[in-house]
Amino acid sequence: MKEEFIQLLRGMDREGMDKLIEFLENSDFFEAPASTRYHGNFKGGLLAHSMKVYEILKTKTEDNDSVKIVALLHDICKVNYYKTDYRNVKTNGAWEQVPYYTVEDTIPYGHGEKSVMMVSEFIKLTPEEKYAIRWHMGFTEPKELYGTIGQAYKKYPLALLTHEADLEATYFYNI
Repeated sequence: MKEEFIQLLRGMDREGMDKLIEFLENSDFFEAPASTRYHGNFKGGLLAHSMKVYEILKTKTEDNDSVKIVALLHDICKVNYYKTDYRNVKTNGAWEQVPYYTVEDTIPYGHGEKSVMMVSEFIKLTPEEKYAIRWHMGFTEPKELYGTIGQAYKKYPLALLTHEADLEATYFYNI
């Protein structure tokens, strides 16, 4: 799956893409979970989630570079975000240490906006790509932002489709 992910990114003609790929390869992106205990909370979950969002999103609209960028990189904010810790659990009457994921947010910049910021450090995003990545969490954002989210979805339908694909990957496939 890692090779397919990288090939999809390499297939785009965006200045800085090679640096973005290098960053990802030197990070925990391909090993990280997608969450601590909800969807994709396993080693490689972030990669699996991103690929599933792409698989779903390309069925909703024309498969192009924007679709690839948005789907594959919408959760780049989770790079170096999760850490493995251990807790004691009683199993068959004996205590043992078991691993679990915890959050260590060293760049507290939000979620969608952090992903936009991180991707933008390497490649130039179109306005549509910025909005789609920024608002991919949809109405899980604070209710005070619902009007803004609605405006963004009207202006850039890819943003709404990305949110839908993210929800489907999360809740239909648990990735």
